[in-house]
This record gives sequence, C-alpha cells and structure tokens, in this order.
Amino acid sequence: MARFEYKLPDIGEGIAEAEIVAWHVKIGDRVEEDQQIADMMTDKATVEMESPVSGTVRELAGAVGDMVPIGSVLAVIETEGEASGAPAKRAAPAAAAAPADATEEVPLGDGAVVPTKEMEEELPTVDVTPEAPAPKPAPEPVQAPAEPAGGAKVLASPAVRQRARDLGVDLAQVKTASDRIRHSDLDAYLLYNGGSLPGRSAGAQRPDETIKVVGLRRKIAENMQEAKRRVPHFTLVEEYDVTALEEARAMMNRDRGSNPKLTLLPFLITAMTRALPEWPMLNATYDDSANVITRHGAVHMGVATQTPGGLMVPVMRDAQAESVWQIASEILRLSEAARTGKASREELSGPTITISSLGPMGGITSTPVISPPQVAIIAVNKVEEKVVPLNGELEIRKRMNLSLSCDHRVVDGWDAASFLQALRAYIENPLRLLA
Repeated sequence: MARFEYKLPDIGEGIAEAEIVAWHVKIGDRVEEDQQIADMMTDKATVEMESPVSGTVRELAGAVGDMVPIGSVLAVIETEGEASGAPAKRAAPAAAAAPADATEEVPLGDGAVVPTKEMEEELPTVDVTPEAPAPKPAPEPVQAPAEPAGGAKVLASPAVRQRARDLGVDLAQVKTASDRIRHSDLDAYLLYNGGSLPGRSAGAQRPDETIKVVGLRRKIAENMQEAKRRVPHFTLVEEYDVTALEEARAMMNRDRGSNPKLTLLPFLITAMTRALPEWPMLNATYDDSANVITRHGAVHMGVATQTPGGLMVPVMRDAQAESVWQIASEILRLSEAARTGKASREELSGPTITISSLGPMGGITSTPVISPPQVAIIAVNKVEEKVVPLNGELEIRKRMNLSLSCDHRVVDGWDAASFLQALRAYIENPLRLLA
C-alpha cells in the first residue's frame, strides 16, 4: 500500500485559496481515477476536483465552507502498490455546473451568481407524478362536490400537487365537480377536514435548523452586501394603467400561431428600449475606481430568472432591435438555459440595465438592488384591478406599479422620474408601443 497526497492544484491565475463547496466522497470510500471528489469555489469559478489515482480515501482537508490554500493537501488516498511519485501531469480541472464553459464567475443582477450542480441538487423540485395514498384516508368532507368517475386518474396541476404534499393531503380523497382538482377544491377539503389532517396537531413546532452559509449562498450574500455598501440607492415607484395593454396582449395571444404565449414582460422590455435613448444615463455602467461613466448605445437587457440553484440574470443582447415576439422567444430560451445550467458565460455577463419580475407573485411595490457596474434596475409588480375615476365616472381598471432603483452617483431623481413618465407613453398606449 502507498499513501498518495492529492494537493490542491493551481486553478486560476492569482488564486491563493479555494472554498470547499461540496464533498462527493467520505473517509473510507473507494475512489477510481478521474472520479469527482469535491467542488471548490474561487472568486472566479467553481471547479470539480477529480482524483488522480484509484484507492481508498483516508483523509480529507476539512468541512464544507472551509478555505484550502493552493498547494496544500486536499485529500490523502491509499493506493495499491509502491509509491512512484506524483502521477502524470493532468489537465486543469474543468469548470463545474452552470455554465459548463464558464471560466469566470460574474456578479449578476440582485446579487445572483452562477449556481453549481451541487446547489441545484440540494433544492426541491416539483414532482408531477401522482402521490401514494396517505397512511390513513381523511374523512370525506360534508357537502362535497361529485367525485370523479370510479377508478379515474387523479388530475391536478403541479402547483396543486405540491400544495397537497406540503399539507399531507391525499388528492384521491379530494372531491371535485370539474375534470381536475383545483385549488378551490383543496380549499373546500381543508375547510371540512383541516382538523383531522396528519401532522396538524395544535402547537406543533419545527426544531431549529442551522445552515452554514457557503458556496452559492455565500457569494450571493457577498455581492448583495457589496452592492448596498458601494452604491447609494434610491427608488421611485410609479403606477400605470395597463388595461389597454392587457387587452392587446390577450388579442395577440389568441392569434399567436407557433409563437410563444406573451406575458407582460416582452412589452415592458420593448417600452424600456424605446424610452432609454432619450434618457441614456440609465442605460449606463459606472467604473467607480476610474471615475468613468459609459452610456451604452445598445440595450443589453438583464432578465432576472429564478433557478433551482438561486437567482441568475441571463442577458438579452441588443434588445432594442427585437420585436415583442422575438423578445418573448429569447426570454424563454435564456431562462431555460439558466435553469438547466446550459447558459454560456457570454449569456450571463455584460448587462447594461436589468428588469426583474415575479409575475403574479409580485407585491404592490419593491426596492430592487442594483448590481454594479450597472446604475439602474426596474422591478415589475403585480397587476391589480382598482376602481379609479375616469372622465368623471368610476371604472374598474387594471393597474400596475413599476419600481425603479438607481445609483444616485450617476442618475438624478429628475432623470429617473422623467424616464418613468416616458415609459407611460408606451405602456398605456399599445398602438404606439407596437408601431
């Protein structure tokens, strides 16, 4: 038997140490040559460390979250045969997870960074397969609607299934008068059976949970802290009437053919690209170390996207040159690439301004955080029906707030307010927007 010390190699120019993001082996495990043993995160990339030899793991450098200096022992592996020195020179470790060809970790909108495969695997996913029946069926609700045909498959959306799992409800016990179980059916079931649901005892309390801030979450925390420390934020909120825009969107969706279904986001991006040439100080980046502001001619729109690994911001290049339909298609492509870890480094870097939307989950207002060197970010809040005075009459209209955060070193309040008013001319007049 021979003792082989695997030392952390030089994984990037100027890198002195790396953080242990995840171990894929433990002491006593058998490993084969080229088997992944750890994920290491530096300031520039997350890399997979592979064993140079086959053998049994005898020692590991530390716990997840610990920093390991370049050149120090990462793992000790017991190999068969006599020690014969270091193995043949190996290629540099490849960048791990998302994106596969990334060579540099780029700060993203709202503090997002590129997630690792390990981070994605730690987060829950929605299971759309039918659940197994609960140990003890809940009693049938009083005054319940008709049950689906005997032996029929329980139909429900992934959101309804996830909610039922969280509540410990067997969907086979939920009655419905329609072709599938909906949230309203689940509400009716809970109304009559909530007291008898498994695990719903009064006063139940979850145990405390301690989570170490490492890897992706640590980088997000650092980016957010640095953004708030360096950038003097101010936020303006404006309300818009989107009744006509929603009508135009519905009309276009009815006759969309092979085009993707339109949300409000492509229309809002189009409106921004129309208004920004008049207010170029918002489509800018600021190098505060050199005291240089660059006002960009093209609009490279960052689109904040939630992924299993955390928030990422893929970038839509030259958004000002795209139609509403093209923007919708590009949003789908980029968001899918981000969620599956296939977005390239080019697609995750260089935004000149960012838009963030939580869709119907959005609140009444928000205060989005700028990601330097950008100087502005706009957040889309939810659409609500409100009673408003119009031409001397009260009408129900669809209203929506936009929240604009700016870097006060570059953008004055007057310019920000003027930009929001310039958006109104497009958002509230779809014919002008689409012309």
